[in-house]
Amino acid sequence: MDFQTQKHNKKRLTQEQVRLLERSFSADKKLEPELKLHLANQLGVPPRQVAIWYQNKRARWKTQSLELDHSTLQVKLENALSEKRRLEKDVKYLQEELRKAQEMMFAMNNQRDYQQQQHHQPLNFVSCNSTGSSEEGGSSSFHEDHEVLKIDELYACLIGADRATWS
Repeated sequence: MDFQTQKHNKKRLTQEQVRLLERSFSADKKLEPELKLHLANQLGVPPRQVAIWYQNKRARWKTQSLELDHSTLQVKLENALSEKRRLEKDVKYLQEELRKAQEMMFAMNNQRDYQQQQHHQPLNFVSCNSTGSSEEGGSSSFHEDHEVLKIDELYACLIGADRATWS
């Protein structure tokens, strides 16, 4: 028999034979010699055909597995990039809040210095009170006071820290 004749004598597997091979493959991805002979006898095909089917199936299975892994990693990457963009927005927001607080402190210091030079008396500054409430009935964390806040106290006030943690 030459190569052409051998190729034409090869029989295609029936759907039932493929189902049996699929069940066997799902149970064991590696084809042991005993299993190969058993399947070949059960299916009525040469052991070489069973071995080739297993080899092809394993290659397709590995490709599908890699594609699934790639898809999973792609989703994780997209989630991480989304989180990174969210955190970058948060950083920009916090940097702007810090800039505003610094401007406010600078303005308060300038106003205090100016008023002390003009009137030789301290200003009434707003101080932070972590539990305070306003006399008007509304709850507020700020009230007028005759004490000048230190920079770290003002910062703690702006970020909402508890007064007990200032020192």
